[in-house]
Amino acid sequence: MATVMGVIAGILLGFLLIAAAGIVTGVLIVRALYRSIWRNRTVRGVALRTRAAVTYGPQHQVLRLRLRLADSLESGRAAIQLAQHGAGPHGEVARLFRSIQAEAATVESQLRLLQSETDATVLATEIPVVRDRVEQVEGLVRSLRSAVAFGLGGPSDDTLAALRADVDREVAALHAGVQELHTLHSFDAGQAPRRQNTTHLTRGNES
Repeated sequence: MATVMGVIAGILLGFLLIAAAGIVTGVLIVRALYRSIWRNRTVRGVALRTRAAVTYGPQHQVLRLRLRLADSLESGRAAIQLAQHGAGPHGEVARLFRSIQAEAATVESQLRLLQSETDATVLATEIPVVRDRVEQVEGLVRSLRSAVAFGLGGPSDDTLAALRADVDREVAALHAGVQELHTLHSFDAGQAPRRQNTTHLTRGNES
């Protein structure tokens, strides 16, 4: 009897261990998925915009500043990607943007700290200071984007005018070709009844 009870206890213990391992594995998978999703900038941006839309007062101001900072950095990333894939010189733009990102991370930490602040006096004092830092980051990113645009070497007015002239010539040639085809078709359609009349007259004379 004791042996049977020991076997049953061992089986139950095995089931419990398997269930516990399954629960732990499931929790780890869910946490990994959550972290992976939260690392996505698009998801974070949507969550931040949603929170900013439903808050008010100083917290709303802080969230709006976080949004401005995130949008500015995103535009900087887009410019750096274009610079890296473009034919123009890359220069030091990538290194400069990494420096801007490092400073922006500090500003973001300050904004997160203010987001949890409840003292109205502290908020009234610190929000203008952090807003000025956000504006400085935005200005740096704008300057960086201007440098990237200059390096890409956009088309000049003369180049665009020359392309327009080429396009106009091609369109005019195509239009002339279509008109010529229409003329030929009209001529062929007019010649067909004349051939038929000539055939009838010929047969009448033979008879």
